[in-house]
Amino acid sequence: MMNFEGLDPGLGDYAPGLHGGLEPGLDSSLDPRLDPALLQGVEIDPDGLAVSESVHIMEGMYSELHSVAAEVGIPVTATHFDLQEELLWMGNHRGHASSFFGPTMGRYSSFQVHMTDDVRHIQSMDTGVLFLTKNNLRCLTRGGFIMFDYPMEEGADMHSLILTENNTLLMGGLQNYVAELDLTAVQETQKFTVEVPGVAIMRQTSRFFFCGHTSGKVSLRDLRTFKMEHEFDAFSGSLSDFDINGNLLAACGFSSRGLNGLSCDRFLMVYDLRMMRAVTPLQVHVDPLFLRFIPTYTSRLAIISQTGQCQFCEPTGLASLADIFHVNTVGQLLMSFDVSSSKQALSFGDSGGGVHLWSSAPEVSYNSYSRDTELALPCLVDSLPQMDWNHELFPLSLLPMPLTSTEPLLSDWPTALIAPSPRRAPPVDPEILRTMKTVGFIGYAPNPRTRPRNQVPYKIKDVELDYDSYNQVPESPIGRDEEPHLYMVPKKYRKVTIKYSKLGLEDFDFKHYNRTLFAGLEPHIPNAYCNCMIQVLYFLEPIRCLVQNHLCQKEFCLACELGFLFHMLDLSRGDPCQASNFLRAFRTIPEASALGLILADSDEQTGKARLGRLIQSWNRFILAQLHQETLEQEGPQAYRGASSSVLSSSGESVISRLFGCEVENSSLCCCGKETVRSSLTLLFTMHYPEQSSLEKKIEEYDFVDILKKSICLEQSTQAWCDNCEKYQPTVQTRNIRCLPDVLVINCEVNSAKEAEFWKAQTEYVFNKALKKEAAEPPKPKEPLPTEWCLEEELCNVEGLTFDTQAEDMRHVWIPLSLRMCISKAQGLEVSSLTEGEELTESEEAEGASIYDLFVTVSHVQDTRTGGNMVAHIKVGETYHQRKEGVTHQQWYLFNDFLIEPIDKAESVQFDVNWKVPAVLYYIKRNYHTKFDLRIKNPIEASVLLTEASLARKQRKSHATFIPLMVSEMPQVGDLVGLDAEFVTLNQEEAELRSDGTKSTIKPSQMSVARITCVRGQGQNEGVPFIDDYISTQEQVVDYLTQYSGIKPGDLDAKISSKHLTTLKSTYLKLRFLIDTGVRFVGHGLQKDFRVINLMVPKDQVIDTVYLFHMPRKRMISLRFLAWYFLDLNIQGETHDSIEDARTALQLYRKYLELSHNGGQEEFRKVLKALYEKGRKLDWKVPDIDSADGQGSPKSTAVFPSVMGL
Repeated sequence: MMNFEGLDPGLGDYAPGLHGGLEPGLDSSLDPRLDPALLQGVEIDPDGLAVSESVHIMEGMYSELHSVAAEVGIPVTATHFDLQEELLWMGNHRGHASSFFGPTMGRYSSFQVHMTDDVRHIQSMDTGVLFLTKNNLRCLTRGGFIMFDYPMEEGADMHSLILTENNTLLMGGLQNYVAELDLTAVQETQKFTVEVPGVAIMRQTSRFFFCGHTSGKVSLRDLRTFKMEHEFDAFSGSLSDFDINGNLLAACGFSSRGLNGLSCDRFLMVYDLRMMRAVTPLQVHVDPLFLRFIPTYTSRLAIISQTGQCQFCEPTGLASLADIFHVNTVGQLLMSFDVSSSKQALSFGDSGGGVHLWSSAPEVSYNSYSRDTELALPCLVDSLPQMDWNHELFPLSLLPMPLTSTEPLLSDWPTALIAPSPRRAPPVDPEILRTMKTVGFIGYAPNPRTRPRNQVPYKIKDVELDYDSYNQVPESPIGRDEEPHLYMVPKKYRKVTIKYSKLGLEDFDFKHYNRTLFAGLEPHIPNAYCNCMIQVLYFLEPIRCLVQNHLCQKEFCLACELGFLFHMLDLSRGDPCQASNFLRAFRTIPEASALGLILADSDEQTGKARLGRLIQSWNRFILAQLHQETLEQEGPQAYRGASSSVLSSSGESVISRLFGCEVENSSLCCCGKETVRSSLTLLFTMHYPEQSSLEKKIEEYDFVDILKKSICLEQSTQAWCDNCEKYQPTVQTRNIRCLPDVLVINCEVNSAKEAEFWKAQTEYVFNKALKKEAAEPPKPKEPLPTEWCLEEELCNVEGLTFDTQAEDMRHVWIPLSLRMCISKAQGLEVSSLTEGEELTESEEAEGASIYDLFVTVSHVQDTRTGGNMVAHIKVGETYHQRKEGVTHQQWYLFNDFLIEPIDKAESVQFDVNWKVPAVLYYIKRNYHTKFDLRIKNPIEASVLLTEASLARKQRKSHATFIPLMVSEMPQVGDLVGLDAEFVTLNQEEAELRSDGTKSTIKPSQMSVARITCVRGQGQNEGVPFIDDYISTQEQVVDYLTQYSGIKPGDLDAKISSKHLTTLKSTYLKLRFLIDTGVRFVGHGLQKDFRVINLMVPKDQVIDTVYLFHMPRKRMISLRFLAWYFLDLNIQGETHDSIEDARTALQLYRKYLELSHNGGQEEFRKVLKALYEKGRKLDWKVPDIDSADGQGSPKSTAVFPSVMGL
């Protein structure tokens, strides 16, 4: 039987899938735990066997006889009726096999076939049973003893086997051959070559071997030579199952539907083997996954769906709904199916570990003539045998010992140890008691998420004392209390989360976390761990200007996407932004995936990822990537799709000028030969001295000494010597020839050893500071500059407060300033500078430079939230000047969307118990004076002109829009009607609270699929000039066709007939319109711009959802507004973005008419009447005939030119 592991996307964790993605209707997640409903109405015998209650079987009709829970929660991947005995075999996903005896399904044997791989095919023989796994064939007796074990060659992926004559068998799978095995010698005799992707199902008749391929084809092959005689191309997607009876072959499978997707085809392909051609396909009422002929009285077909529906029908007749039965899988999915040789019994294996036996007779027999099954002997303990005391060989141990009252027995435990002692119930979480609301005698409280769901851990007293209720940074300041227990990680450093309500993010108070005018970044997007490093790059002025001036031809370019994101950060006035488009492009970069920088959702949520090491790899990757991308020459039409890039002849970019450092690598062999190579490095990695295991105490080092040794690295290693012509011990030395403008350091504190070294050095520095302070009188501490804070309470820095100068040096090892110089005599010189210290004239003459600490990136290790990354950034004068109109510098903490000003001492304090250093940036004073910091918008008006579609089938006759002419280019203040449609990439994650309300944990991830812009004025008012369908390379889980009008295939360049473009191309068009100053008119534009990832000034947005809205009332749909004010019946069966954009323009015209004619008071009365009408109709548009809807005079009079489009 074919292996169906990959059939459902929810089962993708088990093994590589055989098929591609299915249509959304087939998707269903598998819960690996047992569904409690699975054991309802089921008895458990002492052996752990689950047997259902007896049922009445109607003669001749198949119905369920028994069900067994073999191994709870482990999918049953193969079932097989024994051909010699009354046994039913099953194999599961963990390589375990079990057999059940007779119709009562008593457990007969159970054993492990393979330690890791799933059982894919079972075949019984006279002497034993064959079990096929991915790359192994094992034969065992029915009791579980191994007869032989035959491993396949590496790379094999077997799926099916078939017994042939002369004691041989054939094995096929997803490789380019079918292997023939001699069972007598247990040796491979020959291999038959087949076409890729191989053979997944095999059947045999007296004339042919029949081979089913995952490509959807069935091939007929000669019994002796295995040469292909004929081939049926059954399905365009993939083959699911097929069977042969007489001269008929029936097959079921999947057909291609849309963008890389497959859907189950409800037409069975039937072929006449006499004429070798197809007959009329058979339409069935279930989604066929398995099928078998059951030729009892007639050639009946049994068709089985994944969800448990079973239909019986004739292959040449019509399927009837009356012949559909349902296997009670309790919500699980069917994974395997078999029919007994007598045709009286059917077996089903499901994804929850259940095996279901169906029968057409109460006294079912699996085979016509079955041999007796050897059963275990019963235990004879009825009576003691007669014992002969006089026999010489009689064992005295059989005599019972007399009981004495003088000596205690070992089994007589003291009363104190056998007294019943019930376990004490664990205390209720204090957070639950604090937030509980009582209704009558029942209390309701939100789940604080401190313990696993449906599990109550019993803790010993010592652990309970350490346990305290913990909550993350409160989602809202309302009802927030201080934590009852002291917690090591200050709140502002903890992982922040967004609280989602029915309105999404509209009522979430981001200002509670950020009262500055700088923009934070939202953390719920996959791979958002790099948010802090994005902020670091943004606050480097040359980088900010570089990427905003950059525009290239590649569809996925990180420099372009960073430029778009930095433009949003510039426009924001404290509102958070999303890096969704940047991270979308980041996921497509092959190098990022190869370096392991692309995290799975589960790794981010469970905290399995080693974020400290990861962010350092990301830092190295992004600098190299930006260097490479900004080296590429930009063509005149950079936004027109991807094209080959050409490296500039100079080989120098702003990145190399800013971070680059020319390095001289010298290798000295023991023979005396020296090899010198030059290279460019963009960052340096810290190397700490090796600590001997005998030395318990860590020596004291200065940070500048470790830094110098890390830059001018010297190490011994084995390397190839051309002179010696072999590997020799080599001393490798690195020296730098120039100093970079920005010194980037990866701290490499990735293990407990480095953390202990760092901790020891901070203790040395702190003890020195204490001694120094004790020797001299204390000085007043410089206060935090309150004039830079928006409100007074911001200056009370939370978490770390200091009373003395020495306290500022706690957990500090790195200096705030460095002096660096390259001298001819001594090479690189590095020293730390105290505050206010400047270079002398002689040092300036030698070329010395001062480097000030600019960035520290830290990994906050928090076991309760999985940890997170934060950045301390010294924001420069130009940024404050643009945002606040003042000129100064200030340190800030950036923790996703939480931004707070901090003291400079806090930026260098690293308590490695929870705050581990990851990345340091030192910048040369006045470094930016050599760079051009002007930004010239690279987006030109030509982006709006005609462009080719990516779709191969798109024709001009199918065009739904007319591009703008040069004379129609938009001006400041012009109206543009806008609407966008979206598809879902990931479903939302939500939970039900104890009081019945729903809480969104993680919102659904949406992707823009269609963007439409219509002219808002002029001769062609109402005519679209942009109607782009956006191609996507990511898997779409829901096209939302009812709401978006997007159908599977519309976004596939191979089969789409729409005007298909890249997201970058359409994004540039919208950016040009925003930069031009047009005003967008639409309904619900806030969500549209959020998903497109655009920041639009509020004065350029006219949203009809707010124009016709009264305070503290519900928002009104576009459909209802169009019916009420315009007498239009829109969005009948599905949504159309052109129709919605035009309607929004008409509503805006109607709003201007109502507000200008009657004034605000009259308009308020109109709104009251609107809300009264809506309440009466329950906000549902009444049914209107088509003559009164779209073709009404109101709809045709507004835009007469639209009707001719």
